[in-house]
Amino acid sequence: MSKAVTVAGIDCGTNSIRLMVAQVDDAGMHVVVPRIMRVVRLGQGIDETHRFADEALERTYAACREFADVLGKHPVDALRFVATSATRDARNREDFENTVEQILGVRPDVIPGTEEARLSFLGATSVVDQQAGGVAKPPYVVVDLGGGSTEVVLGGEGDDADTVQAAFSMNIGSVRMSERHLHTDPPTQEEIAAATRDIDERITEAFRTVSAGTARTIIGVSGTVTTMTGLALGLSTYDKSAVDGARVSIDAVCDTDDRILRMSRADRAQYPVIHPGRIDVIGGGALVWTRVLRRIQEAAREQGHDIDSYMASEHGLLDGIVRDLAQRVRGGGEA
Repeated sequence: MSKAVTVAGIDCGTNSIRLMVAQVDDAGMHVVVPRIMRVVRLGQGIDETHRFADEALERTYAACREFADVLGKHPVDALRFVATSATRDARNREDFENTVEQILGVRPDVIPGTEEARLSFLGATSVVDQQAGGVAKPPYVVVDLGGGSTEVVLGGEGDDADTVQAAFSMNIGSVRMSERHLHTDPPTQEEIAAATRDIDERITEAFRTVSAGTARTIIGVSGTVTTMTGLALGLSTYDKSAVDGARVSIDAVCDTDDRILRMSRADRAQYPVIHPGRIDVIGGGALVWTRVLRRIQEAAREQGHDIDSYMASEHGLLDGIVRDLAQRVRGGGEA
């Protein structure tokens, strides 16, 4: 038997930052501190400036100080701070890394898109049997739709459900598409068309690497996916237990995506399911989600089978960070 360890993971993305603390032993992962999420919009304006905005840094540092207080009450054997799309693009990222290290005592690990994809797949597939009641068919295609990038990962065949066959990280996401194309409130048809062309070009590039049409199950993770799932399910307020593991018709969510995309921000604000920090960018994320789902459907039909639904999951990159770190610590590897 391997020793039990307590580890913490921080997922610092383009729109939000999350913390989770868990104990991992031979029986699996036991959450000590359920995920804490703060919308900090670290990637504000970064698609245009390639620099972190001062106010975005301050919002992120405030969240880091909050996380430091939590970690002070829950000592851990190891902590990993993973930074993704926005940090990869920022020219002034060294200042950010230095300040985070001062606050939390660990330096951000700025991972490439391929590593982000692997960890997202690990997190999403780790609970797929419990979520789906054992009926989810491999291979799986996991889509992690973030603020700055979207990862498409294929795998899960054979004896090891965690095995990744192919992965690609696209530079499209809710914040990036909204800032790049959807400037009017509500967006114009011309803006939507331009964003759609941009998204489709990136998906075509991704599908040269990832044969998404061979998948039998689509698993969607991230705030955009879970938010749009909650709306498609008709929830009046966000309910994690209702969303996590839900099977949703692709037609139904695409109709919901289009409706939310074309709304004004004031109209979106009338839906409590949408976090206030996502109201201005959820339209861009919804459009990405629709195009990825439709393109996977088309690719599957070319392979001779139909996919008419997806599974939503609350378990993605953050779960993967925690599980991967615990495996390394328990195996005696470097934390």
